[in-house]
Amino acid sequence: MFQETNTQRPTWAQKRDAVYHRQNNGTLNKALRHLFLIDHFFAHNSIAKAHTDRNRSKMDLIQVNKESGGIGTITINRPKSLNSLTRAMMVDLARAFKEMDADESIQVVIFTGAGKSFCSGVDLTAAESVFKGDVKDPETDPVIQMERLRKPIIGAINGFAITAGFELALACDILVASRGAKFMDTHARFGIFPSWGLSQKLSRIIGANKAREVSLTSMPLTADVAEKLGFVNHVVEEGEALKKARGIAEAIIKNEQGMVLRIKSVINDGLKLDLGHALTLEKERAHAYYSGMTKEQFKKMQEFIAGRGSKKPSSKL
Repeated sequence: MFQETNTQRPTWAQKRDAVYHRQNNGTLNKALRHLFLIDHFFAHNSIAKAHTDRNRSKMDLIQVNKESGGIGTITINRPKSLNSLTRAMMVDLARAFKEMDADESIQVVIFTGAGKSFCSGVDLTAAESVFKGDVKDPETDPVIQMERLRKPIIGAINGFAITAGFELALACDILVASRGAKFMDTHARFGIFPSWGLSQKLSRIIGANKAREVSLTSMPLTADVAEKLGFVNHVVEEGEALKKARGIAEAIIKNEQGMVLRIKSVINDGLKLDLGHALTLEKERAHAYYSGMTKEQFKKMQEFIAGRGSKKPSSKL
């Protein structure tokens, strides 16, 4: 346990350990015990791994893959630390999403994590540099860059999505989760104020009461429950999340890409408004779109519809 004085503030690890010891005075359920094991794993191993990580290229920790078929994949690649994030990784992640937006050959982005975890949050050994760094710069904020990305983002979630990882999942447009995936908000447990949208977005998806429970107790939200609440689109068996995400991406790519971008935009922008103003927004954008169409565009639309009508319907997702 630590004692705070005027001359020396407790370290991040001391705060974490104090919470751990208080919890151990009573009965600690299995889920929370697992969480603390993960956290102590970081505390004892992250420093040793930091030297190794510094010897790797920064972008090795955030991998970007572009395929000729229009699918781009961004992977958090720090599996030995359960894909916890350093400040440098956040900057690279923001850059990766910005790059995907600028690349016209990419039509859908799949976002995932290497190994047994999607993202276990911020690397606690680098917490001060993360929370006291230049966090207000939108160019280096991965969530802001995800929200600015015009193209659909499909999250393929395996294992843990904890706190910052939970917020990254919330920034995706569509979520596929392995059956063992768990979403946890530990802001309250470790004294971290949410800044990537979790306190506002989650309640709008799963309801205020359930969101309060998830955030105030720091208890895990399982993939199956998340699907029932409408947060996760699909739950699949272990090792199948990327395959399912790819299938969804391929279905999106078959559609008219200009309209895919417009529909994503009007849905996301409309969510920021009340229903009346959102309906007005839709009507205004529809009128602007059709008013700007030429006869040639209407002809191409008819040809596209005729061509689609001659094909067998695709299987459901």
